[in-house]
Amino acid sequence: MIEQFETGKDLDRKEWDQYIDTLKTKTKPSTKEEVKQALVEAIKNRIHDQKFGVLLSGGVDSSLITTVLKKFTDNFICYSVGFEYHLQNEQHTVWQNTDLGPAKHLAEQLGVKFKYKIFSQKEIEKLIKKSAQIMNNPDLVNISVSSVILAAEELAKQDGINVLFGGLGSEEIFAGYQRHLQAENINEECWKGLKGNLHRDFARDNLLGKTLGLTVLVPFLDEQVILTAMGIPGEQKTNNTCKKIILREIAEELGVPKENAWRKRLAAQYGSGFDKALEKIAKEKKMNKTEYINSILP
Repeated sequence: MIEQFETGKDLDRKEWDQYIDTLKTKTKPSTKEEVKQALVEAIKNRIHDQKFGVLLSGGVDSSLITTVLKKFTDNFICYSVGFEYHLQNEQHTVWQNTDLGPAKHLAEQLGVKFKYKIFSQKEIEKLIKKSAQIMNNPDLVNISVSSVILAAEELAKQDGINVLFGGLGSEEIFAGYQRHLQAENINEECWKGLKGNLHRDFARDNLLGKTLGLTVLVPFLDEQVILTAMGIPGEQKTNNTCKKIILREIAEELGVPKENAWRKRLAAQYGSGFDKALEKIAKEKKMNKTEYINSILP
């Protein structure tokens, strides 16, 4: 069913819920090796003949995708974005603490093409306004994240890229959120998150892709990846000090540098510095961030 999303079609909520319920009944205990093989196949099977792109943050999800792709092809470019307030020069320590430093490090280690752009506050303000127009809802997180994705996707479009790999779904199946730490049953919380993702992250990324004429590929939501990942006990996915443990182990085994595989990445709006830009924009207008977002909605 995820192929519908990857071709830009809308997913029906009832059909999606039934699909996830069906997968849940089909899931059986699996091993780390089975998850690894499912991930490699899901990424490999989505490789296009035409040049394509990867949204690279330098975290475990996008680093794993990039590392596996490099085993089969060089016909892609990785894209990353940041905010100039944080990134005065590449030697600055803050550079290393945002997404751009780890992303660049991975690209250099693998020898893959890497393009990035450091945006000014004015440029980010335009992106936020454009995101608000596209999303047309007052959700602060939704618009903050979508502005980061929009920035990277527009960068890719400048190169004539129409197909992009993204890491959507990884948090849900590998227990990457704080709520997974607090859940009585980690995998039950994962199943719940998979259902809820449809009208949250799916809807956002699908709308952005369709607006820009992009195909977004999501190998972490491949059916076999979901089945094998959800066959892993929740206790192997997260503990009090680390989330997505088994995915990080798989990433390192596949050749992802240790610093990327085990990096504790911030959410996109923070890792890019775009949230800081939003905060400064709102402050200059004597508003908080939510008030500012409400003021620019259509």
